[in-house]
Amino acid sequence: MKNFKSLFPEKKPIIGMIHLQALPGTPFNKFSPKVIIEKAVEEAKIYLDYGIDSILIENMHDLPYLNRNIGHEITSLMSIIGYEIKKITNLPIGIQVLAGANMQAISVAYSANLDYIRAEGFVFAHIADEGLMNADAAELLRFRKQIGAGHILVFADIKKKHSSHSITKDLSILETAKAAIFSKCDGVIITGNATSEPIHFNELEQLAQNIDFPIIAGSGITKKNIATYYPHCDAFIVGSYFKKDGLWSNEIDKKRIMDLMKIVADLRK
Repeated sequence: MKNFKSLFPEKKPIIGMIHLQALPGTPFNKFSPKVIIEKAVEEAKIYLDYGIDSILIENMHDLPYLNRNIGHEITSLMSIIGYEIKKITNLPIGIQVLAGANMQAISVAYSANLDYIRAEGFVFAHIADEGLMNADAAELLRFRKQIGAGHILVFADIKKKHSSHSITKDLSILETAKAAIFSKCDGVIITGNATSEPIHFNELEQLAQNIDFPIIAGSGITKKNIATYYPHCDAFIVGSYFKKDGLWSNEIDKKRIMDLMKIVADLRK
């Protein structure tokens, strides 16, 4: 059965984000499906050219986000985009459908032959921008089983960014990670408080010292701090840093990719 180590042949992979242009029906949509697909494929080719180890596709321009209740106009186009990107590469490709649309993400991944999803709200309820988000691990893994998608890995955000965790403030990041592991995710994702904000090092250290399980850095990675986080993480999702001026909504900056990947190459030695 596929697992984290078999999915990523490269040690400590760098996962580049593709933030899709706003999709049909969302407030800021301005491009046709054809243009959105072409833009996503173009960005995937840049990542391939500059040695990125994996690609994660996300509908981040679809704000404000719905709370798990995503329509067919979103999942159908994300499936096509995922399929088109997977066609041009043998790299592991993942999908996240905002916000918290984990079952839809499994469906997209299965239809497009993708390899993993990023799941928020996997264990423990929290208050997100979109409102209360209850845990869905039980429903999600049953759905994955029912459609024969057991080969698609689930990487779960814990104490997720852009959220209030006052409901579970008596639970540490370690206890939350252990609950996600107990509930059979395939890796845990740790983030800072918001997009592009760095991880709290004390929380990362707590995880690294106490669990033997894939830990994925989910926000705030730059060329200046990756060496600090590198010994304690098993993978790195990089989005904002790879964009011009470090802003997630900007175009990809090839020099930023080269700069970070050069440091990664040295760290891997």
